[in-house]
Amino acid sequence: MTLDELTAGLDDLPSLPAVVMELLGSIDQEDADLALLAKKVALDQALTAKTLRLANSSAFGLQVKVTTIQQALTYLGVQATRNLIMAASITGCFPSGRCPAFNDKAFWRLSIATAACARVLARHMHFNPDVAFTAGLLHGIGRLVLVTRYPERYDAVLRECERVDGDLLETERAMLGVDHVLAGRALAEHWQFSDTLRQAIAFYGQPELPGAGFLATIVHVASAVAHALDLAGYAHEVVPTVSSVAWNALGLSEEAWLHVFRETELQFEEMTAILLA
Repeated sequence: MTLDELTAGLDDLPSLPAVVMELLGSIDQEDADLALLAKKVALDQALTAKTLRLANSSAFGLQVKVTTIQQALTYLGVQATRNLIMAASITGCFPSGRCPAFNDKAFWRLSIATAACARVLARHMHFNPDVAFTAGLLHGIGRLVLVTRYPERYDAVLRECERVDGDLLETERAMLGVDHVLAGRALAEHWQFSDTLRQAIAFYGQPELPGAGFLATIVHVASAVAHALDLAGYAHEVVPTVSSVAWNALGLSEEAWLHVFRETELQFEEMTAILLA
């Protein structure tokens, strides 16, 4: 298939709640109307419940229990709350079970693990942890595009990749003409994600390329750590090759890495229980 064919089919994908679409496009903005945002989200009871469970999780370390979106915004801040709302919405948006060779649960477990690790790494790097969390969660969303739009063809890709123990991106390109990074980038543009998120999705696989940005470096390494910790639950886990440029750019000590691994595992378990409930 061509990129034009892929892009033309994006309208057939599930649509996100209007408030979430609004959030994804404004992730870089600090001047959001908090009261209006709280009212919009509160109209969706399921989304509100899941968001508040996340806000009250130990990962965010609140000393008080929040019971409304307005309280979450007050205690966590607009950016953190925005990212929790998006996480709560997107993990339940796509249909599952359409592609037998694609493990939906393992995909989301890996995405959440990457998000958790990206959040921990961002704190060490003095980078915005909330933006890193969302980028980690969405970095592989192009796979959901291919699974949802072309379940039979993507099933064949996954079976061939496993048969020859091949590289997923190369197998996608060989059998489909496009890969999930390209599909993710197309969806990010279609859904009008912020430039920050688009860049991370487009370059997380090659963070050493000019213009990739530091967020792509964080997500790239976070994805590798998530694989290495075997948190997804794939039967035959393969750790992707880590860019030496990205690894060296983080410059963490052995002690710091041990902290990253430990915190990732702790945050992952709690977030997975909430997001995949």
